Amino acid sequence: MEKRMIKVLGTQTDLKGEKNTIELTTEGKVYEKNNHMYIVYEETEISGMEGATTTLKIEGDHKVSMKRYGGMDSQLVFEEGKHFTSQYKTMFGNFRMDVKTSTLKVNLSRQNQKGKIEIVYDVVISGLTETKNTLEISVM
Repeated sequence: MEKRMIKVLGTQTDLKGEKNTIELTTEGKVYEKNNHMYIVYEETEISGMEGATTTLKIEGDHKVSMKRYGGMDSQLVFEEGKHFTSQYKTMFGNFRMDVKTSTLKVNLSRQNQKGKIEIVYDVVISGLTETKNTLEISVM
């Protein structure tokens, strides 16, 4: 298990075109298990999810799973061109969350466990909100 600096840049655009961008740089852990690479980091108040832990499971170049625990639990699966439905668990109740990934680029080196993941996806939460999102995760 290696300690690495993790930089997360996320942009969310609602249907009105209003953008919200969050940038987080934090220390995290990178390790390999069962032929998959994992990236684990703690969220901060900058991301609005202070106290939550995010785990990314990289399954080759075509699939990335993201799990968040603590406060608001969620699981997202990103596979280019595919649709994924899950539950978004908050203190206000559970909501259906639909994710459709349009772009997934994984460029991580197994040798030095550094690189970048780029994801472009749409999210609909129980018909309440709909956003277009970009997520860039850099492992340094």
